[in-house]
Amino acid sequence: TLIIARVTDMIKLDNISFKYDNRLIVSELSHEFAENISSAITGASGSGKTTLLNIILGLIKPDSGEIINLPDRISAVFQEDRLCEPYSAVKNVFAVTGKEISEDKIVALLRELGLEGSEHLPVSTLSGGMRRRVAIARALLAKSELVILDEPFKGLDEETRANVIDVINRYTKGKTLIVSTHDIRDASDLGAEIFNL
Repeated sequence: TLIIARVTDMIKLDNISFKYDNRLIVSELSHEFAENISSAITGASGSGKTTLLNIILGLIKPDSGEIINLPDRISAVFQEDRLCEPYSAVKNVFAVTGKEISEDKIVALLRELGLEGSEHLPVSTLSGGMRRRVAIARALLAKSELVILDEPFKGLDEETRANVIDVINRYTKGKTLIVSTHDIRDASDLGAEIFNL
């Protein structure tokens, strides 16, 4: 019997370079991110993690190099939460999911993230850690093949962080996840392959 194994598609960064104000931020970087698994980009502050994520997202054009096999649908949590301030947590999620996701499902995820009782409050009234979790809920429920999270656990206490990691692990099963972090524990707890800049 002949068994043909499917070769996992890779998101390939091929010789990526980027300068800002004549300072080289990313230099001739090549790397492959495997499909349907978690990867963590680690490194100290200023090592280029956010810049690299913004290049993958298409928000920054590299000076040279290319990205191959990038999925069409990508969701993200940025370093800033980028929420619609007057809208409730539920409406902020609806803004990216549309009617593909029911309100009940949105409320259920927000509650899983520890936001019970805050689902219909304007996000402008929420604490920083609560707003962070709204941004995470939005990225997890958006229709996407690739989820990118830039320092997603900032502002979260240890107990909340552990819960959020559990939720992320469940909701990204079967998707490609790329997370940037300066804390190696995040990579370990997400079961992520580590790519250190």
